[in-house]
Amino acid sequence: MVRAERLRFANKPRTAVGFPGDGVRESTSRSERTRLPHGVVAGREYRDVTVAYRLATRLTGEVEGGRSGADGADETASP
Repeated sequence: MVRAERLRFANKPRTAVGFPGDGVRESTSRSERTRLPHGVVAGREYRDVTVAYRLATRLTGEVEGGRSGADGADETASP
């Protein structure tokens, strides 16, 4: 959670969420904002702002290279 007494953006923010690596994933994210609209205006001051961001992701199958999506253990490694 992030809180700010005063917040101002010099430019309109560009945001992106990405997951590096291999494997098929199911992902979801959301933000809950107080006194901060999703479309902020550059130069406008926002006061007493709160943002809570939640992200969840999970592997849904095998990844390339012999690694298991379940525990991340390398199945090709020798003891």
